Amino acid sequence: MSAISLEQLADRTIGRAPVLGTSRYIVGIAGPPAAGKSTLASGLRDAINQHESAEVAVVAPMDGFHLTNDRLRAEGWLHEKGQPHTFDVALFLEHLRALRITTEPAGVRWPEYDRKVHDPVPGPTIESRHRFVIVEGNYLLLERPGWADVRGLLDEAWYVDVDPAVAERRLYERHLRSGRTPEEARRKISESDLPNLQLIASGKKLADRLLTAHDGAYLIAESA
Repeated sequence: MSAISLEQLADRTIGRAPVLGTSRYIVGIAGPPAAGKSTLASGLRDAINQHESAEVAVVAPMDGFHLTNDRLRAEGWLHEKGQPHTFDVALFLEHLRALRITTEPAGVRWPEYDRKVHDPVPGPTIESRHRFVIVEGNYLLLERPGWADVRGLLDEAWYVDVDPAVAERRLYERHLRSGRTPEEARRKISESDLPNLQLIASGKKLADRLLTAHDGAYLIAESA
């Protein structure tokens, strides 16, 4: 396992795109909550844009495909929010497929998750000039109906690994910031987060690369 910088990851990504002959290159970044997926995705986007001296890369988070709170209440799933069945995977797949149509003048409107209202809202448009799209989310490598179709729409898939103890500490702090009491945070972690972490980890074998944050860079291993 060797260390690699964000700039080197960007160089590799840019270099791989012409090999496939696609006009848009889609990188999926999967991993459990609090692993650092968003940090890696935004860092990779910025490194690619800096390398190309143009805004050619964009991040497309999976979080915008949460079912609304109203829908979750109607289904009795509000307490399970964040688990695979609480996302609109069909709509997510529809948007991923639309990303392949780079000639569409209107672009692809990508929803995002508003953490103030805790619901999905309309997001920015991914335009044809965005030749690199970095999709990040927990369940990109999940082998379940619907989710299993995601991997085939990604040109490359990375899995961000994290020590479970580190993830648990980060999740606890995140839950406190969101307004949960310490008791509620611990219950959420034990009843939902940790089992979910194990579920997400089951898909890491489908990743092209396994990455772990380390001293401002990433330890990288090619998946078997």
